[in-house]
Amino acid sequence: MELRESWAALAAGGVAGVCVDLILFPLDTVKTRLQSPQGFRKAGGFRGIYAGVPSTAIGSFPNAAAFFMTYEYVKSVLHHSSTSYLTPVTHMVAASFGEVVACLIRVPSEVIKQRAQVSPSSSTFRILSHTLYHEGIQGLYRGYKSTVLREIPFSLVQFPLWESLKDLWSWKQGHVVDSWQSAVCGAFAGGFAAAITTPLDVAKTRIMLAKAGSTNASGNVLAALGGIWRTQGLSGLFAGVVPRMTAISLGGFIFLGTYEKTRQLLL
Repeated sequence: MELRESWAALAAGGVAGVCVDLILFPLDTVKTRLQSPQGFRKAGGFRGIYAGVPSTAIGSFPNAAAFFMTYEYVKSVLHHSSTSYLTPVTHMVAASFGEVVACLIRVPSEVIKQRAQVSPSSSTFRILSHTLYHEGIQGLYRGYKSTVLREIPFSLVQFPLWESLKDLWSWKQGHVVDSWQSAVCGAFAGGFAAAITTPLDVAKTRIMLAKAGSTNASGNVLAALGGIWRTQGLSGLFAGVVPRMTAISLGGFIFLGTYEKTRQLLL
């Protein structure tokens, strides 16, 4: 991948990430509170719907930029050595590498954001200080494994589906899709991927919000899923599925559409 393409991927990814995270933040807060162990009302209900937004504002650009730089780089490397029928596998591998790298930035931001979302009376800085004092840097990375285990299956579904829908639409109309068409494909791919990975998202939320020293704080995803299943059943595993699907469908539309448009303008 050329240097110009790398910078375009970095800038386009960062701009897209900031746009989608800030626009859809209220929906994300509702989803987090629905998934929290104390329940929606005790977690804040509809109060302080922008609690935790500073953490998202700071982490959004570098997180999305890191993902798309890695995604485009790995995709370009693998495309040289793969045949056409392996293209979906190329997109899966590229997206997986992208998520592993992006989560190094995303997880600390997500931990602080989610704790602020369920404690709207505490400031983001206070929550950051409290986490560092009581848990150290390790506390900021609590849930890294569960986040990666959520994001990789999500990307394995979303990105090959997005790329395939774009290819199909391009073939149907006889030319490459426009940015708004890419956005529509992104909305469908994101919503579908969001629905089927919701249990992993619930487990990740419980791990990040768990009190230090508790069972969930250990970060065991299977144990978290088992605990939710035993206490709340299927409805617990799919808590927040509607706002998650809504947010990610809209997010896919804004995120992937903005990414394509910004990248086209820069190139």
